[in-house]
Amino acid sequence: MGFPKVEFFEEKISGKIPWKKRQIKDLIDNLQEGDKLILPEMSRLGRSLLEIMEMLSVLKEKQVDVYDIKNNWQLNGSLQSEVMAFCFSIAARIERDLLIQRCSEGRKAAMARGVVFGRPKGPGSSKLDKYKEEIIALLKTGSRQTYIAKKYNCTPATVSIWLKKREIKVEQEY
Repeated sequence: MGFPKVEFFEEKISGKIPWKKRQIKDLIDNLQEGDKLILPEMSRLGRSLLEIMEMLSVLKEKQVDVYDIKNNWQLNGSLQSEVMAFCFSIAARIERDLLIQRCSEGRKAAMARGVVFGRPKGPGSSKLDKYKEEIIALLKTGSRQTYIAKKYNCTPATVSIWLKKREIKVEQEY
């Protein structure tokens, strides 16, 4: 009569790092149906209940039994474990809803204080603006944007974007 293979796993990376970027992901990926994961306590899997629930869901799909020694919990497909998993999922849902609510309230409070969200607006003017008439004249005579960019010490992309933003479309005069 032999004993099953036993492996010990200790992770040194902070629990603040998402679980899919930690070594625990490799462990979970390598577990197979019928394997047993024994933990000192469930909270060692992650920092948030949402993260723990995500891992437990993956383990359940793989039909891996999970044991929490400290709390004497068994997630092994039994009725008791199904009820516990359901309770965990409700708690995770509540945690997620509270997080969304806190973020929303924080955003509203910041907006009330005048905080502006999103990417900062670029300058309304460009160094090319003072050369607008010259640039239009150059384009009418067939000059390319690369030539204009060199002449005014900028990139061809800057010239192209400048033309688009100002809706300048020039027909060449021959």
